[in-house]
Amino acid sequence: MNRRHAIGALAGASVATALLPKAAEAKAPVLTPVAPGAHRVTPLPFDPAKLRGLSEKLLTSHHANNYAGAIKNLNAVELALDKITADTPGFQVNALRERELTYANSALLHERYFEILGGDGKPAGDFAKALTTQFGSAAKWEMLLRATAMSLGGGSGWVVIAYSERTHDLRIVGSSGHAQTLAAGMPILALDMFEHAYALDYGAGHAKYIDAVFANLDWAALDKRWRGLKA
Repeated sequence: MNRRHAIGALAGASVATALLPKAAEAKAPVLTPVAPGAHRVTPLPFDPAKLRGLSEKLLTSHHANNYAGAIKNLNAVELALDKITADTPGFQVNALRERELTYANSALLHERYFEILGGDGKPAGDFAKALTTQFGSAAKWEMLLRATAMSLGGGSGWVVIAYSERTHDLRIVGSSGHAQTLAAGMPILALDMFEHAYALDYGAGHAKYIDAVFANLDWAALDKRWRGLKA
């Protein structure tokens, strides 16, 4: 390339660059602090008498005892943390922080769990397409989710489909407790595999419970959360 061609190429590149849309400036997050101990229970977003395969007794007990209990305990721990001073023994701070993480995650994951129930279970929308793109087929992601849930049956834990802010993709995560999460993972679909989520209806039959959850998935709610993350 001679000098004139080189100058022309550079000029063309400059014009093309100038035509590109300017990158949006990063905005600082807007803080809306919740006062210590001020968390409130979110009502069930569906009529618990109308779900298929999950009884009203099971759902209302789960919500009123396990989820509401997590909110109550989180509030108590936050009030205790608010009283920490420079002289508070380290073991007390450590124990409070561990409980805070457990109850905060339990509250959030329960909210995600109840949020995505109450539908007809038929995959539709952008989130369903994203899952197929991520895992290769609808059958593949469903198999992986079910296999992870079955591995926790008879024990305890959560199965979560989360959007990873680190890798910018969807991840299926299985955990045996509330305090184990995917760092920087935004939960979209949460499946409660603690026995309190199914024992009243199915005893130890966790496979039938998993079928019932799939039959009641609200794909409009899943889609709404997915679009909110991508906005």
